[in-house]
Amino acid sequence: MVRQILDAAKKGMEKCIEDLERNLATIRTGRASVGILDGIQANYYGTPTPLSQMASLSTPDPSLIVIQPWDTSTIAAIEKAILTSDLGLNPTNDGKVVRLPIPPLTQERRKQLAKNVGQIGEQHRVAVRLVRQQANDQVKSHLKEKKISEDEEKDALKKVQELTNQYIEKVGELQKRKESEILEI
Repeated sequence: MVRQILDAAKKGMEKCIEDLERNLATIRTGRASVGILDGIQANYYGTPTPLSQMASLSTPDPSLIVIQPWDTSTIAAIEKAILTSDLGLNPTNDGKVVRLPIPPLTQERRKQLAKNVGQIGEQHRVAVRLVRQQANDQVKSHLKEKKISEDEEKDALKKVQELTNQYIEKVGELQKRKESEILEI
């Protein structure tokens, strides 16, 4: 019974880490990365479609992303989607591909992005703690129903806390790595 609660808590915390990694991948650093385009959807024949499903995305050099649509009639829609996003990038096209130059970040913008990373990290720490709270509540309800003993409850609560500490540390590591990536000139 306790093992099931711990396994469910571990899965929930792992989902928090996966979500954090996805969120951090969309934050722009000084280098070109196709990950910053993950949240952008272009209008493809009336349907919002992720760019990765409409085109081939590549980074031929550290300051350029090349978007090569499979259907060249969608170039205007791709450009419009990028311009209306909050990336602050200006695409250009030659009729076949869209080029997205990545300008160097200013020091002020780097600090702002690092602050955003800190906020995202804190949101995911809260999510991990919420998973811990749910697991603790389940353990305590099993004790009330006399399905487990007090010793088993204490042991389970201790294991849940150790698991929580481990995942909060992972969140901190991912956050620090992304902040140093952003602040690197």
